Formats: sequence, C-alpha cells, structure tokens
Amino acid sequence: MTGTTTPVRDRTPAPGPAAAAARRLTALGRAELILLVRNRTAIVVALLLPLVMIFAMRSSLDQLDLGGTGLTVAGATLTGGIGMVLVQVVYMNLVSAYVARREELVLKRLRTGEISDREILLGTALPSVALALAQCVVLVVAGAIAFDLSAPHRPDLLVAGLLLGFVLMSALAAATAVLTRTVQSSQLTTLPLFFVSLFGSGIFVPLAVFPDRLASVLELLPMTGVMTLVRHGWLGGVAGGELVTAGVTGLAWTAFGVFAVRRWFRWDPRG
Repeated sequence: MTGTTTPVRDRTPAPGPAAAAARRLTALGRAELILLVRNRTAIVVALLLPLVMIFAMRSSLDQLDLGGTGLTVAGATLTGGIGMVLVQVVYMNLVSAYVARREELVLKRLRTGEISDREILLGTALPSVALALAQCVVLVVAGAIAFDLSAPHRPDLLVAGLLLGFVLMSALAAATAVLTRTVQSSQLTTLPLFFVSLFGSGIFVPLAVFPDRLASVLELLPMTGVMTLVRHGWLGGVAGGELVTAGVTGLAWTAFGVFAVRRWFRWDPRG
C-alpha cells in the first residue's frame, strides 16, 4: 500500500504591521543613505559647513560680554553648534532631498507600493537625522574632553531637546519643500529660517545677551524652544516655567509643520 506524503506547512508567523513598517523604513533609509553619500555637495554641507560655522561662532562669542549670562564661550559655542547641526544637517539637507526625490518622480513611484506617505517622509529623513545625531554626540564628547565642560546636568532635557529638534526640523523641511521648485532654489527658500534661527534663537548669540523685551519675542521662534532645552539640559540653570514655555513653543511649531505637510505637500513634480 502506497502511503501519501503530507506537505509540511510553513508555520513561521507573518510579520506584524509594526515589523513590516520597520523593514520598509530600514530599506528606504538605506537607499537614501547611499544617495546621500554619493552627493558630494550634500556631504560637504552636512559634515564641513557646521564645523566652519562653529569656529566662526566661537570667534564671534569672544567679542561678546557673557558676564551675567551664566555661560562660558565654550559652553555657548558647543550648544550653539548642536543647533547649527540641526538646522544645516537636518533642515537644509532634507529640503534638498525632498525636492530632488519629488522632481525625479521617486516619491510618486513609492506611493504606488505598500509604503505609506508617512513612511516615505520618515524614511527619507532617517540618514540626515542619524548623521546629525552622530555629530551632536561628537560635540558633547568634545566638550567634555577638549573644552573641560561638565557632563550634561540634565540628560533627559538634552535628549528631549534633540528629539524635538529632529522632528521639528524634519517637519519644517517637508513644509519648505512645498514652496521649493528645484534643488537649486532650495538654497534660497531655506535662508529665512536659517538666518532667523542663527541670530534669533540663541544659536549664534545667546538670548541672555538681548534685552528682556526683545528676548521674550525671540522665544517664540521655531528653534528657540529646542535651543533652550539643549542648552539647559547640558549646562543647567533654568526655571521650570521657562522649560514649559520652551517645550510648548517647540511642539506648537512642530504641529504647524505637520499640518502644513499634510495639507499642502506635493508628491508630483512642479517643474
């Protein structure tokens, strides 16, 4: 009597939605990283320009009277350097990336697959965020080793400030891409937020140097809340009310950026 062979069923469970989403994000992030490495201009902007700006910032701070602010030149320079990395490596680099992928029809093709719109935007941002995080870690380590700064007084605040900065700059980058027709024009459309953040949010010049009335207005700028959390998370010395204001301001701008992206982001080429 001839026996029949029962086929063995594959009992490996199918990946859940979260695992599938993580796999798609990883694949997209890896592809974006390859494109970033191949783009020499983007690499120069991401790696060398923040370093040059930090040296310029130190020279500028040497000319300021920081007495009464509770800040040293080294502390103000390195915390400002973190803000510089967030603006240049995340915001400015991502605007170019979003516009380039849109004009090359990459975003449109990605939308025909399983990946969601949110995953497309997040996956595109992953390499820039990872590079910025690495640079921020280097700045903190350099502060402790080369500039004799203490370890962060409130690591939780520092981490919260960095996370808020990553999300805020990514959202505003996608929102700015709405107004940007070409990769070349992104050098112009990113300048308003770049200069406003540089000189008004405490990156280049600490807010404590400004008159109180002007400083209270500058506290409402997009990057000011992030810089407050970063600076006082690392160096300490801030009141609870100021932290609440900084967090609320940063979250409000983040919500605005997310709303603008959901309402107006363009997936088709504008050229």
